[in-house]
Amino acid sequence: MTRRAGLLLHPTSLLAEPGGLEGAAGRLFAWAQSAGISVWQVLPVGPPDDGGSPYAALSAFAGDPSWFPDTGPVDRKALAAFSAEHAAWLDDWVLYAALKEVHGGLPWFAWDEPLRCRDAAALAAARATLAAGIERHVLRQRSFFTRWNALRALAREHGVTILGDVPIYPALDSADVWAHQDLFHLDADGAPTKVAGVPPDYFSATGQLWGNPLYRWDRLAQTGYAWWIDRLRHGLALHDVLRLDHFRGFAGYWAVPADAETAEDGAWEPGPGAAFFDAARTALGGLPFVAEDLGVITDDVVALRKGLELPGMRVLQFAFEGDPSARRFDPDTAVYTGTHDNDTTRGWFERLDRATQARVLDEVGAAAPDAVWGLIRFAYRSDAELAIAPLQDVLDLGSSARMNVPGVASGNWRWRVPPEAFTPERARRLLRLAEESGRGC
Repeated sequence: MTRRAGLLLHPTSLLAEPGGLEGAAGRLFAWAQSAGISVWQVLPVGPPDDGGSPYAALSAFAGDPSWFPDTGPVDRKALAAFSAEHAAWLDDWVLYAALKEVHGGLPWFAWDEPLRCRDAAALAAARATLAAGIERHVLRQRSFFTRWNALRALAREHGVTILGDVPIYPALDSADVWAHQDLFHLDADGAPTKVAGVPPDYFSATGQLWGNPLYRWDRLAQTGYAWWIDRLRHGLALHDVLRLDHFRGFAGYWAVPADAETAEDGAWEPGPGAAFFDAARTALGGLPFVAEDLGVITDDVVALRKGLELPGMRVLQFAFEGDPSARRFDPDTAVYTGTHDNDTTRGWFERLDRATQARVLDEVGAAAPDAVWGLIRFAYRSDAELAIAPLQDVLDLGSSARMNVPGVASGNWRWRVPPEAFTPERARRLLRLAEESGRGC
């Protein structure tokens, strides 16, 4: 990476803007260019669960069809070409989506056994019966990919790189787990035998119990990690660079018994390590990734990241609650004021005790009303090659603008960009900072 400045903003936050996502994205890119911002980080772009979480998407490959209206009639030749290009995942997704509709939204593991277990005759019958619904889902995916690709081309015209996000685990109720049950720790009924999470950490004293099924890495290795490599290749067709969420899980992951009530009862198990990334490098021609190495990071995780020469992540809200050395960043780092899982920086600062507030203000050289800008300036001036701020921090918004509270099932992912967000004054202020810190476009 070279020294760059970025903005964290999920596309759903733009949906209320005039002109829909495409019109709003055009304004965003023009404003970003004028602000010296050359990286747009998004969250996963798949169809979310009922709670709206992009990290519990119903597919690791499909796009969220609600972002773009249908484009109208499509000639059969174009539709056939799209279907053939994406056959590795599209056939499973559209059948899963059509079946989920006729089952009233029930998860696949609650369907009748022949469909749950993917009996060939049952699947063939479903494809025939649900042909109209299946075609509708193909059309919606083609619309998404056509218009997302146009949006991505517009980003390039404005010198904006799109940084995507790859959650390490798919949701249990997803087309991917349904179609590849042999690659996960599941019992004969499709129920997980052990699930993902993390031990007690900053966010939770009892750890985080995510509930995602864990991979059978031994079986993935036997295929040359084919499903994962297809996923990464697909992600790089939609984005320029990918953030690997929960990178530490590739070195070692926290496995929790499926019947546990909290994540405290888990244990560390070995991940695929360098062998997986060696296979990915061979298949993809490189590793254009940022490693999300937050949380409980052990020496093996550090060694894996550094051996792969991947930049890691640091979050200022965490750094300022640790010792001073936590606020010195190596160049191979992406530093954030906060992430989608943090409170806004204004909300975080206002909840600090007065002594900690005073220390933060002293270190960033700001008064309390300007604390958030002081932290953005601190990130920009750091040695980290990439400095990213959520738009909520650029706007200096409080906790009501928070995107997500980990472990809380409802009320998340709803924040929308206010009409007055992309002003010339904010752009000029960010551009001055980008230029003085060597992060100009």
